[in-house]
Amino acid sequence: MFDRWLDKTDFYLKSINETLIMAGYSLVISSVIGLLLGVLLVVLRPGHLYANTSAHHVLNVTINILRSIPFIIIMVAIIPLTKWIVGTTIGVKGAIVPLVFYTAPYISRLVEAALLEVEPGVIEAYQAMGATKWQIIYRVILREARPSLILGLSIATIGLVGASAMAGVMGAGGLGDVAIRYGYQRWEPDVMYTSVFLLVVIVQIVQMLGDWLSKKLRK
Repeated sequence: MFDRWLDKTDFYLKSINETLIMAGYSLVISSVIGLLLGVLLVVLRPGHLYANTSAHHVLNVTINILRSIPFIIIMVAIIPLTKWIVGTTIGVKGAIVPLVFYTAPYISRLVEAALLEVEPGVIEAYQAMGATKWQIIYRVILREARPSLILGLSIATIGLVGASAMAGVMGAGGLGDVAIRYGYQRWEPDVMYTSVFLLVVIVQIVQMLGDWLSKKLRK
């Protein structure tokens, strides 16, 4: 079995690379969108910096709706949009758009939870010193919430890796595609188990890095 694994080293490396590309690009785009939405969810809340009950309610409901849609349905539902944006619905490029749609609302909730951990007294103190609302958002709220934000992003990354494996079932490539197309459909258990093992290793590395960076920022 070990010899067979060595024979397929390039094959596995290519699949790992595809998984990391899918997860990496999707994470960057989703993080930008999710951070923006998360900040809006907080500052639009009643009693906060830019309190607007109607806008907060609309945004809150919209994000809840998007989060409730299973990833496999998102992939199918936005096929026309995916093709319009990246020109294809298969392969690594074709998986990035649905992965962003799936992950961004989730990240926005993690960002919201992290920002709400910032003590209101700290915000009030900076307001009393004459800080502008944007300064409070950037230099106080986001800065104070960095450790929690890092943990949230590591959790989102793990979920993204799992979703990218699911995207492999739809022809997106990566370790999920290998596990299904070669491991399951061709009945090669060693390929399937190796793919699962590699996904577990990636998840563990992401979690360890997230924990380490979060602890470092708390000091």
